[in-house]
Amino acid sequence: MLSGCAAPQSHQRETYVVRPEDTLYSIAWRHDLDFRELAKWNNIGPDFRLSVGQVLVLEPAEQTAGNRTAHSSAVAGGRAVAGSTASRPVRGGPAGPTPAPAPRGTVAGGGGAAAAGGVTGSGGGIEAGGVAGAGGGTVAGSVAGAGGAGGTATGAGGASKWLWPTEHSAPPRAVPGGGILLFGHLGQDVRAAGAGRVVYTGSGIRGYGNLIILKHADNLLSSYAHNREMLVHEGQDVVQGQIIAHMGTAAHQTSALYFEIRLNGKPVDPLKYLPGAK
Repeated sequence: MLSGCAAPQSHQRETYVVRPEDTLYSIAWRHDLDFRELAKWNNIGPDFRLSVGQVLVLEPAEQTAGNRTAHSSAVAGGRAVAGSTASRPVRGGPAGPTPAPAPRGTVAGGGGAAAAGGVTGSGGGIEAGGVAGAGGGTVAGSVAGAGGAGGTATGAGGASKWLWPTEHSAPPRAVPGGGILLFGHLGQDVRAAGAGRVVYTGSGIRGYGNLIILKHADNLLSSYAHNREMLVHEGQDVVQGQIIAHMGTAAHQTSALYFEIRLNGKPVDPLKYLPGAK
């Protein structure tokens, strides 16, 4: 009789504990969420300010156990790191340990990027070669507004409005469920594929090494992973074609850039945005 009266258990929403070096953008990126939704679920203000130790929910209140793995998209900005949830698996390869972030206290919209994303069969030691359509080109004018949404890189069909982010010595290699690898030589220039604002730099997101994330519009981000050097800082506006980093190494010590585009928090095929790509 008593057991029949037991109240049903309520679904525990997935959470994340903010750590030093985290931003709202990096948390959303790590969990394939839209930063805007993540901010809304947690009543975070427009400055995207987070505090170390703050607990964030990673799904809307109405989400049930049956669909809790299908996270809504979101793209917001404060620094935060996973507590109760694991980092997203490295795309295309084994995940290495996440480096311990340096202490920072309360953070607003910064970012600690993440570890190298192992990609299988990277075809070691590929020398760079100038390939047509590489990202050298001239650039658009300065970025307007806090969102950095220069009109050069918006719209899924606007391939002619983007630039290749670097020269590549072999055809782009697609990474399942993510972006593309562009093979080159160590230290070569990495350029902004479109005008935007830097919303994350760092190595705190597992699988990406030294990572830069650019915001081109409220629903459109691009990322540049495995950099040897990063030449921009968070909050900086960049123009299309601007050199933002120098290429580092991905899996198997192969010199390569991992490039990814996300629309509403979800990865999309970068080749649909890049000129001359098939």
